[in-house]
Amino acid sequence: MRRTLAGGFELDDDRARIDVDAVHAFISEQSYWGRGRSRELHERAIRGSARVVGLYMGSKQIGFARAVSDGATVGYLADVYVLPDYRGRGLGLELVREIVDGGGSASDVRWLLHTADAQGLYSKLGFTDGPPLYPLMERGRGGGASVPSRDDAPAAAGAHPADTPPQQ
Repeated sequence: MRRTLAGGFELDDDRARIDVDAVHAFISEQSYWGRGRSRELHERAIRGSARVVGLYMGSKQIGFARAVSDGATVGYLADVYVLPDYRGRGLGLELVREIVDGGGSASDVRWLLHTADAQGLYSKLGFTDGPPLYPLMERGRGGGASVPSRDDAPAAAGAHPADTPPQQ
């Protein structure tokens, strides 16, 4: 899929076109959710995703989103961003719309995501921030039973509560 947007922008799901260095730079240095991630981790995440979509202005990658999905019942939207200089033009909406509605996604896929600041964007595409149908549980990195709950320990700046090490 390659789709031209107004203003000369383009969406493309060609995995080979993804600028891993650009994705890594933004997510590991500027995002609140992936600060400090290694480049190797980004490479693995991109490789293991069901779908990746880049947002481009000419040859420059200015946005990115990826989906982890079985293609039938559940999908998880991850690592969505548009560079700050290009925000406010509806590009993020088109990027997310392409991930969740394009690429042959089954209409009965239940899409999930985590966001701290973009509820307004996602609600335009049918995401809700009310209580989930069923409680959501998470297992933090490392998988140990010692991962604190949200009530037990505050998250470090930029860290996810499930990934915060237990306090001693």
